[in-house]
Amino acid sequence: MNNQTLLAFIIIISLIFTSACGQKELSIEPKKLDWKQRVIKVNEDSSLLSGSSYLSVYSAVYLHSESDFKELSSTVSIRNINKQDTIYINKIEYFNTQGQLVKSFLENSIYIAPMETVEIVIELSDTEGGTGANFVFDWSIKPDSNEPLFEAVMISAVGNKGFGFVTHGKKIN
Repeated sequence: MNNQTLLAFIIIISLIFTSACGQKELSIEPKKLDWKQRVIKVNEDSSLLSGSSYLSVYSAVYLHSESDFKELSSTVSIRNINKQDTIYINKIEYFNTQGQLVKSFLENSIYIAPMETVEIVIELSDTEGGTGANFVFDWSIKPDSNEPLFEAVMISAVGNKGFGFVTHGKKIN
């Protein structure tokens, strides 16, 4: 049996198996984030606590040498891990490897509802950040609330092998 015949056989068997088990294909529509719909006025004189967090991301990684690198796509997650309290993100800045500001994502503070996640996607074709790209987030929370959680998932593929890794945010002064 040649490779094409084997591939066709595997596809047919998986379709039959899926139909027999009554499973439906999972369909998730990507949701484009409208920052303007999340704008909120954060009163600076309030009792909110403020902080900043750092998150490393990679637009590319070196494979075998400095001249051999692979582009990555990144999904940056901003998570409100509070069950009751809203959190506020006041600034999101994206810097490249040289420390230069690439993009500022917010003109005004935004809210993130309890247990909600807001995502930023850095596409595979966007290599402006480079191998040492990073984000800095300024945020505000109620005094007894949990700080926001910042994570990035970077993925890519080389040939028929995919790879991915995760980074976690760190509170900074």
